[in-house]
Amino acid sequence: MSATPQKNRTPRRVLAAAAGLATVGALVAAMPAGAHDRGNGHGHGHGHGHKPRTVDVQLLSFNDLHGNLEPPAGSAGNVSETQPDGTVKAIPAGGVEYLATSLRTARKGSPYSVTAAGGDMVGASPLLSGLFHDEPTIEALNKLKLDVSAVGNHEFDEGATELARLQNGGCHPVEGCYEKGKKFKGADFPYLAANVTKEKTGKPLLKPYTVWKKNGVKIGFIGVTLEGTPDIVTANGVKGLKFHDEVETINKYARELDRKGVKSIVALIHEGGAPASTSYNYDCDSPGAGDGISGPIVDIAKGITPKVDALVTGHTHQAYVCTVPDPAGKPRMVTSASSFGKLYTDTTLTYDLRTKDIVRTSVKSANHVVTRDQPKAADMTSLIERWNKLAAPIANRPQGWISADINGRGSTAPEKPLGNVIADAQLEGLAPADKGGAEIAFMNPGGIRADLVYKASGSEGDGVVTYGEAFTVQPFTNMMNVVDLTGAQLVTALQQQVSGPNEASPKILQVSKGLTYTLDLTKTGAARVVTDSIKLNGAAIDPARTYRVAMNEFLAGGGDGFPALGQGTNKLVGASDLDLFNAYLAAHSTAAAPLAPPATDRITVVQ
Repeated sequence: MSATPQKNRTPRRVLAAAAGLATVGALVAAMPAGAHDRGNGHGHGHGHGHKPRTVDVQLLSFNDLHGNLEPPAGSAGNVSETQPDGTVKAIPAGGVEYLATSLRTARKGSPYSVTAAGGDMVGASPLLSGLFHDEPTIEALNKLKLDVSAVGNHEFDEGATELARLQNGGCHPVEGCYEKGKKFKGADFPYLAANVTKEKTGKPLLKPYTVWKKNGVKIGFIGVTLEGTPDIVTANGVKGLKFHDEVETINKYARELDRKGVKSIVALIHEGGAPASTSYNYDCDSPGAGDGISGPIVDIAKGITPKVDALVTGHTHQAYVCTVPDPAGKPRMVTSASSFGKLYTDTTLTYDLRTKDIVRTSVKSANHVVTRDQPKAADMTSLIERWNKLAAPIANRPQGWISADINGRGSTAPEKPLGNVIADAQLEGLAPADKGGAEIAFMNPGGIRADLVYKASGSEGDGVVTYGEAFTVQPFTNMMNVVDLTGAQLVTALQQQVSGPNEASPKILQVSKGLTYTLDLTKTGAARVVTDSIKLNGAAIDPARTYRVAMNEFLAGGGDGFPALGQGTNKLVGASDLDLFNAYLAAHSTAAAPLAPPATDRITVVQ
């Protein structure tokens, strides 16, 4: 999910202001159902006394962790499971205390087990990780014994220098070390970025691949992020970097690994697809291979050389285990494990000791729920407690009160209740003439990272919104911009929600009160936006008139496929999105009169 990335603006990120940005996204590779009770896993023999020809390698994977060390709150913390009778049940899942237990349990009885991630381990993280530039998440991943991860787009939120620090260690250049006498040691696992090079030298930014070895078994891992990363990360985050085609890059390094005698190869790709069902146990190979999945990963999978044996993917926060034919027409496993540590994939790779390759027909894979009814991993509990103690003075400050859940990330509707609150907060804060004179505010849906949940997360009491909870919703601390746009540019921007790069997977902007229009999903492309229905406070938008429009700096730069929004003039830079959100909560709620979820009546949807 593309999200508003945070600027590389560390000096502003004083602890007192608690304006953090973190990048945590983890996609770990897949494993089949029952992999942990498959016997001793020592391979398949052919009669007595013969050395086994094959051994089973267990590949555990996950993706898009986004620094969610604690269980995600509200609907964002559920996975959907289709029951035998066809009904769908929501199961609370996630949290590294449970993810650690799940992975450790799965590894039992598997002498050959490797754990991989599909990117976005960090970034857009809750306050517990984001406040500390995601050091807590890297520490947790080290304890999880993660072997390798691809970079995701969010690994670039704070720029290449900060990504290098997460890999190599060292205290933050501005904020220093967070714990007295302790220096951040960096990731024990390699971050792979095969398709990211430095503009000046043309050399890879990080390692393009790594080879996992055990008892003569060798598996190569190639890691890439989506080529479109610069479109969904602020300019400062990708400054000096070039992003290359995923397929060409993977094929290039697969040839290199093959020449080096590494015949078993897994690609970790921070790009994904959309299954036809949101249930994690949906069979996306029904009726045929890969029939139930769409999106960018399908064409990527079809283009990657048959030398690659399995694809671990991410970015779309979806759950799927599919086979998509490779260029030779043979089925190949493509997996994704939702997000926030709610699932892990268990994939069995049968390794032929003679050919040193994977027996592709034997590859089995399944997603498993990281349930919260299993024991917590004690080392993760103590890690969370340690960092929570450091974050508490900032995190626990009350910001406002709500009367019920206000869904954002957990809402699948085009218009989200929390999106309306955020857009209204931005309009209200930037409407005064000296603050920009905004008449309209737009919020990109990917920048809403959580729900506001009524139930207390700690000791603050039900209905209280703490600074930590507000930060989890808006973790990028993007500065707000107010710009001039013509009515014609506004109409074009609304059309870009459902056309161009956003046609296959629409990005519906959240709009401030007073702006109304109809979205006709029975049409295609730009025609889905009914032009003559677009009104501001009941009056039709005038194509020739100039309007003052508020949005975060990411959207104002044309991010997320909205070039029209990048055409604004007379820019005024305002407060951060988080500051406006907190100010709105304080102004519109009290313990006696909490903020209620707003009506969602701004966008009329025709389906």
